Amino acid sequence: MKTRIEGDSMGELKVPADALYGAQTQRAVNNFPVSGRRMPEAFIRALLMAKSAAAQANAELGLLSQDLADGISATVTELLASDDFMQHFPVDVFQTGSGTSSNMNANEVLAVLASKRLGESVNPNDHINYGQSSNDIIPSSIHISAAMELHERLLPALRHLVAVIESKAETVDHHIKTGRTHLMDAMPVRMSQSLLSWATQIKQNIGLIEGLCPSLQSLAQGGTAVGTGINAHADFAAAFSRKLSQSAGITFTPADNLFCHIGTQDIAVAVSGQLKTLAVSMLKIANDLRWMNSGPLAGLGEIALEALQPGSSIMPGKVNPVIPEATAMVAAQVIGNDAAITIGGQSGNFELNVMLPMIADNLLGSIQLLSNVSLLLADKAIASFTVNEQQLKLALSRNPILVTALNPIIGYLKAAEIAKKAYKEGRAVIDVADEETEIGRAELEKLLDPAKLTRGGIE
Repeated sequence: MKTRIEGDSMGELKVPADALYGAQTQRAVNNFPVSGRRMPEAFIRALLMAKSAAAQANAELGLLSQDLADGISATVTELLASDDFMQHFPVDVFQTGSGTSSNMNANEVLAVLASKRLGESVNPNDHINYGQSSNDIIPSSIHISAAMELHERLLPALRHLVAVIESKAETVDHHIKTGRTHLMDAMPVRMSQSLLSWATQIKQNIGLIEGLCPSLQSLAQGGTAVGTGINAHADFAAAFSRKLSQSAGITFTPADNLFCHIGTQDIAVAVSGQLKTLAVSMLKIANDLRWMNSGPLAGLGEIALEALQPGSSIMPGKVNPVIPEATAMVAAQVIGNDAAITIGGQSGNFELNVMLPMIADNLLGSIQLLSNVSLLLADKAIASFTVNEQQLKLALSRNPILVTALNPIIGYLKAAEIAKKAYKEGRAVIDVADEETEIGRAELEKLLDPAKLTRGGIE
């Protein structure tokens, strides 16, 4: 590989000849061959957008020339428009805990490209990083990237999931199924009632995520090294947030306390905690689908999920619930990511949290996974499953728990006797009740009508 010599405050070293980055990025590549995983694309996008906003804010404040700021912004725009810009950001996730290596990676790349664009020397520290520190721009980029991913990906995906569930609920409202508690037969429910419970779960999660967005959209930018704002203009934080809001289409604000946003990652921990809650909701929905689909002959067999691929390399004709299984694995991963972020949040030592790259990677990873699987669950599982009405009716007709509806008339103990006899003899509860009570058959048919029982209440 052809190389060139680049230098920094620690000396000189070899850098790939065609690399846009310089010595500090190369040192990070050499020092951190840990995972082979680069920082998430969403994070790098946010970091570059922040560099553009910082340049424009500094120009507005008279600290950089407008031509230089425009050159930096144009460089960011062009870089983000390219399909392969991530090749220029090779630093491993597991790097210095402040994310300084990623910050300097961005500074070096933009300095090289802006210098070519403007025909003059643009310095990565003195120009691209003017008024900034890794300690404020990396926490800011975590918030920026997560906020944008929530607004642009996860929340739309969840709203789509809700819409699909609610639409499906309308089409299956006439289907009555055996309710289950403890996985055991219980009183009947409409299939729509089960689905609308799922929709409510997701809507609750949407509301809770939206409630965290204002905090997530508050930024550490302007605090520089420790929160005091050393080397940044007093009005830089406000100008930066204003410029960034214009380009991102989302309202960002300076944090009320810059020290807190640099020294902690409590907001990221809170967002991750809500993503974990969403993962728990998704796991419940996925498992309900798996149980209802189980069989199809030796399980519940209440629904048939869309057949997407062969389910076995040895058992011909087997088809598995692959989308709910993928959803369950996503849920497990998000819960694991939250555990890592929780530990990362504890590493706010005095004036700086030192697990920022890992927090960014896991937080954005959770958002991406949940966004993608929400769409799959909606379109390839919920929207397309079919109902086995014959199986639903068979289970309902043999469900002795229907006798619960007779409690107000014959009492709990007598009803229990009828349920036990019906179960023992494998008979319909209405037949046993007809024998064991003085209630007429016509009245029993009304009292034990599964559709009526799904409406609840004593009439």
